[in-house]
Amino acid sequence: MTRTVSGALVLITGAASGMGRLYAERAVAEGAQAVILWDRDAGALTRVAGILGDLAGEGTLVVPYVVDIADLGAIAQTAQRVRTEVGDPDIVINNAGVVRGAFFWEHDNGADTRPTMQINALAPMYIAREFLPAMMANRGRASRIVNIASAAGMLSNPRMSVYAASKAALIGWGDSLRLELKQQRFGHVKVTTVCPSYISTGMFEGARGPLLTPVMTPEYVVERVWRAMLAGKPMLTMPWTVELSKVVRGVLPLPLWDVVAGRVFGVYGSMDEFTGRP
Repeated sequence: MTRTVSGALVLITGAASGMGRLYAERAVAEGAQAVILWDRDAGALTRVAGILGDLAGEGTLVVPYVVDIADLGAIAQTAQRVRTEVGDPDIVINNAGVVRGAFFWEHDNGADTRPTMQINALAPMYIAREFLPAMMANRGRASRIVNIASAAGMLSNPRMSVYAASKAALIGWGDSLRLELKQQRFGHVKVTTVCPSYISTGMFEGARGPLLTPVMTPEYVVERVWRAMLAGKPMLTMPWTVELSKVVRGVLPLPLWDVVAGRVFGVYGSMDEFTGRP
């Protein structure tokens, strides 16, 4: 892929706010052929689509779709509308996510656990399955799937059990898909899995960054993700301490790692004051 998304069809989930909106702004600024916005908040989506439409040049189409990706059936219906009305996207950014910062036994199966797994893990799979065949068939055009996972999917943390499980599933699926595409010689389709620590979007309001792991700004993360996506980088972890923690966790016996993570780095207490928002 070139240095920009100029001329590409870009689909972003969770596009009405936060990082999703920033990805959309970047796509518009770079002259994407179409920026396809998915979000469940109809009011916010309409406002953002209007703003982006004003910013877009003559060659860029901004197309909003109200869809709750927790409704897995709605994904197929909306994907068909996208194919018919706009076309198959070249780039899919699975950005939408939810978190319930609580002990596992405080999760309600219906209100918390099921939607967390549906939105964070199953929906990206369903969305990719809708658009991947066209990506694979169009060998003359570079395609990208970006999955916004989390460092929580790599490193366990109290008050994040279901969220961590959903992101671990996303990491495992996304990287396996990357290998499948490579093995079957669909090299023009690249999958990038993103595993950041805490980001100051409001979603993790109250969470504290562990030792040497500052809470990152959305703008910084989006810039890093965008560069990784264009380059087709398989995995992006940030900040650097996430990768360090993976290595240390792999070397130390579990009881010793628990001491290091809990008492030295402060990982296990990072969600103690979490308030957040869905």
